[in-house]
Amino acid sequence: MLLASYLASLARIRPTRPRPPNWRESPPPYLRTYESGLQPIGGPWRRINIRYYAFGLLFVIFDIETIFLYPWAVEYGVLSARFGIFAFIEALIFIGILAIGWAYAWRKRAMEWT
Repeated sequence: MLLASYLASLARIRPTRPRPPNWRESPPPYLRTYESGLQPIGGPWRRINIRYYAFGLLFVIFDIETIFLYPWAVEYGVLSARFGIFAFIEALIFIGILAIGWAYAWRKRAMEWT
């Protein structure tokens, strides 16, 4: 009984599983690499220079940290009335930490393409 149910489930699953593509020459147009409307040069699985990764990572880090300043700037009037100069000093400390991180990346030459 157990073997029969196993074989029945296997017979049902086998036809529905994904199959590898059977392309002889080239994939269909909807699966081809797109390069801004130009003819693709090379395949999709080529190496990308690591400098793009480092620059993109720095952009994401500093972009997200800068986004944290927006809510503070919107609510600064309420914060300054409630907390006084402390709200402003706290933002200056945050911007200082950002500047230290940016200076460190600049000193380590993380922003250069050569």
